[in-house]
Amino acid sequence: MNTVTQAAVATTGAQPLVEASQPGRLVSLDVFRGITVMAMILVNNPGDWGHIYPPFEHAEWNGCTPTDLIFPFFLFIVGVSLVYALDGVKQQGGPQGAVLWRVARRAAVLFGLGLLLSLYPKFDFSVVRIMGVLQRIALVFLGCSFIFLKSSWRTQAWLVVVFLVSYAVLMQVVPVPGFGPANLEPATNLGAWLDRLVFSEAHLWKSSKTWDPEGLLGTLPALGTGLLGVLTAQWLRRRDREPATKVAWLFVAAGAVTILGLVWAPWFPINKALWSSPYVLYTGGLAIAGLAALYWVCDVQGYRAWTRPALVYGVNAILVFCLSALLSRTFGLFKLALPTGKTGGLKEWLYEWGIAPFFTDPRAASLMGAVVLIIIWYFILSWMYKKNVVLKV
Repeated sequence: MNTVTQAAVATTGAQPLVEASQPGRLVSLDVFRGITVMAMILVNNPGDWGHIYPPFEHAEWNGCTPTDLIFPFFLFIVGVSLVYALDGVKQQGGPQGAVLWRVARRAAVLFGLGLLLSLYPKFDFSVVRIMGVLQRIALVFLGCSFIFLKSSWRTQAWLVVVFLVSYAVLMQVVPVPGFGPANLEPATNLGAWLDRLVFSEAHLWKSSKTWDPEGLLGTLPALGTGLLGVLTAQWLRRRDREPATKVAWLFVAAGAVTILGLVWAPWFPINKALWSSPYVLYTGGLAIAGLAALYWVCDVQGYRAWTRPALVYGVNAILVFCLSALLSRTFGLFKLALPTGKTGGLKEWLYEWGIAPFFTDPRAASLMGAVVLIIIWYFILSWMYKKNVVLKV
């Protein structure tokens, strides 16, 4: 399973994933989360990893495909959500110790879930990957929650600048011990060196063992992604602006942030694995525009009849993520004979016998394998939605 986009467990701050359409909640936010979850399943579960349409693959190194938008969209959603969960506490003033403790506990649980999924099914602690997508979400949730509760929006905006500029300086100016001048290559950049120093190669991303796409240093600009969501949410919650004004200025901000990322890119390439500063701006601008559009359609104009599939997915995002990862690895334990004569896991067996024979284009068959999984999950989650069953963390 491609861990780069396994980000479907965006926590929502001082409360767990909440049901859509609650009073004071943005329907658009729940829809945005659900759409992103479905996109995650689509790109993470092709029928055949050897045959994928280009938009459903990650950029090889520099660059950004539609698939590379999914993870930053989730971190942006984390930032928006925690404001709606914590703003009441912040406005009340007074001691925040109990709230901060709950925030830290939820971050720890999320980090622990990431470790658990890394361990399953072998539970070999000697080679377990320490960092990962869930772990990065936990750190961003923790950091952005503390920053939101303890600072003003102006300070938060300046922190975005500080985080992105500082990261660019570290990655492009500071020499890399043992390798020489600063560079942006996968195994020899400063972030990769730091991860090997702290975790050792045995605990890095299994596909490389020399660097980790969710490494420690990359958490710094990832906080910038979360804070863009925090700033967006505070603008949406303002009561002294009309909805049309809010949306208009959000589109202006989205355009400005996206263009700034593109202008910066020739000097510091847009790169998901490095979580480069221009990547934060480019994807953050697109996220702002996406939420603004959904806010206008769903919350302002009230067009919600089409939103049910997204709401069904968005409410139980954590369940979809965890079970899809666990089932994928569990199916891999069952070795069966494939039509090609080779041996594969149960998932491959189901795909080769039940989907691939009906398509002449292997890429179309591979895409249909992911679509079928989305449909299956929809029926399961729809039943849970009707019964108001929500997995809480």
